[in-house]
Amino acid sequence: MLDQVSPLFALPSVSAQRMPDGAIILKSRVPLQGADRCIGDWLEKWARQTPDVIFLAERASVDAPWTTVTYGEALRKVRGAAAWILAQDLSAQRPLAILSDNSIDHALFSLAAMHAGVPAASISPAYSLMSKDFDKLKSMIALIEPGAIYVASTTQFAAALAAIAPLHTAVIVTGEVRSADALPFRVVAAARPGEAVDTAFAAITPDTIAKFLFTSGSTGTPKAVINTHKMLTASQAAKAQVWPFLERDKPVILDWLPWSHTFGANHNFNLVLRNGGTLYIDGGKPAPGLFATSLANLRSVVPSIYFNVPRGFDMLIAALREDSALRQRFFTDVKVVFYAGAALPQNLWDALEELSIETVGRAIPMVSAWGSTETAPLATDCHFQAQRSGNIGVPVPGTELKLVPNGDKLEVRVRGPNVTPGYWKAPEQTANAFDSDGFYMIGDAMAFADPDRPELGLFFDGRVSEDFKLTSGTWVSVGTLRVAGIAALAPLAQDIVVTGHDADEVRFLVFPNVAACRALAKLPDDAGLAEVLGHDAVRAAVARGLSQLKEASGGASSAHATRALLMTEPPSVDDGEITDKGYINQRAVLSRRDSETARLNAGAPRDWIGCGR
Repeated sequence: MLDQVSPLFALPSVSAQRMPDGAIILKSRVPLQGADRCIGDWLEKWARQTPDVIFLAERASVDAPWTTVTYGEALRKVRGAAAWILAQDLSAQRPLAILSDNSIDHALFSLAAMHAGVPAASISPAYSLMSKDFDKLKSMIALIEPGAIYVASTTQFAAALAAIAPLHTAVIVTGEVRSADALPFRVVAAARPGEAVDTAFAAITPDTIAKFLFTSGSTGTPKAVINTHKMLTASQAAKAQVWPFLERDKPVILDWLPWSHTFGANHNFNLVLRNGGTLYIDGGKPAPGLFATSLANLRSVVPSIYFNVPRGFDMLIAALREDSALRQRFFTDVKVVFYAGAALPQNLWDALEELSIETVGRAIPMVSAWGSTETAPLATDCHFQAQRSGNIGVPVPGTELKLVPNGDKLEVRVRGPNVTPGYWKAPEQTANAFDSDGFYMIGDAMAFADPDRPELGLFFDGRVSEDFKLTSGTWVSVGTLRVAGIAALAPLAQDIVVTGHDADEVRFLVFPNVAACRALAKLPDDAGLAEVLGHDAVRAAVARGLSQLKEASGGASSAHATRALLMTEPPSVDDGEITDKGYINQRAVLSRRDSETARLNAGAPRDWIGCGR
């Protein structure tokens, strides 16, 4: 039976049409209601209706008060910055590039570009601040040829700016109040808007390019995905139809997810803006040394909807167990918990549910969705309480899914107003991304919760290109096994890469949760990583986890790993092994780490940990 949370969500209604070639067309029986013309219409609306409501808030430290901007103030600054943008002759051929983290200035500058009909391109700060060679940043700048570039601090971004200087003629704008090297954003936002802004805003159509968002570039140079205003407004119109509570109760969120990615920008930021809510910008993130900031912010502002990725939930659960006051506020005030970016391991789902029941006597609604940069991102939404983790829901209004038999899986493809028209300056890649019926070929596989009841949702069934066969001819479902492995090795595995290609058994490359390993080993903070990961207690716990996974799988060779190697080198940003959302790229890791894979396959037992050892 479908567990419907009626005050929050719309009841799913899905049709499934089976085609002569074996494909299945899934779509919502509910038509998409009218989407707005452009992003700026949302800001104009709330600046008129609720000018004094806080739109955005940020703070420099956990001890500082929140700096806020209301909808009325935001529109004034956006229009001023839009006037400056038009005076600089920016366009789709000379867009705005933003290299910095989320901030109020970042948001207002991006909205100003879109208000003027000019694309904004937010680029992950990791390519500027964590990269050693700046190769990906250079390729992005060379592709889009920006007319203006924003950085929060010219000092912080000095090396990146120097690396890209020969590739552009853009004006550098900074968030600093004064700068000898760049134009302060406060000066940009203080420009006087005139008829040119009104004319440019009126000329925007649903097909005008709103932004460029870049793919990870794990298999080559990052591609610039064209995001039109129609894609973004259709995605949020569909969201409001399946989450009707958004229009009754204006959302308040505290969020760290980067605006260089579609989850943080197109889903979360736009959800707040479209529905007149408030976004508190979280300066922390789920990473060692930074999550304490997120927790301090969460103690200051408990959101109505809590968004995070699995790594963030792992760290949150530990904090909730230790802090009863935070736990009480969290489960009392949060209406919905939403996970995305990667599948949530079942052990984390169970822990959240148990903590919720213990604290407030009920299970907090936990839901997810699915999509990509190319789908703006909402293609499916789990607008019901699933029975277990991993259900990504059903097609949202206006979106069609085509499930195509591919081996023993169903490859999924997407068509709808939320889907990109293509990649910037890449006609061949654009043509190759769509099938003959105009469906975007995302490369993921899906499985029905119940083939006879499509309204019960779909489960992500891995990347078609990542799955592989053992020498026995048995297919290994990498996505499914990765999540099961993380749960079995909890809390010691931060993430797992599955290998065993052209072998007779599956093996794991494990990126360890070093803090959990250190705690288990009871070693001091100054103990070296090799000592921590080689400790008998850690190795024994990993071996037990592998044994438990084998037992749960019934011994099936494709559903458990016989060996695991704990990685001593963290994943590399430059090599595309990890995104700033903390998502591990399976293909990039395997491509780069031949030596570790060789040790796992043929090394001495002291190198790896065996099942049951």
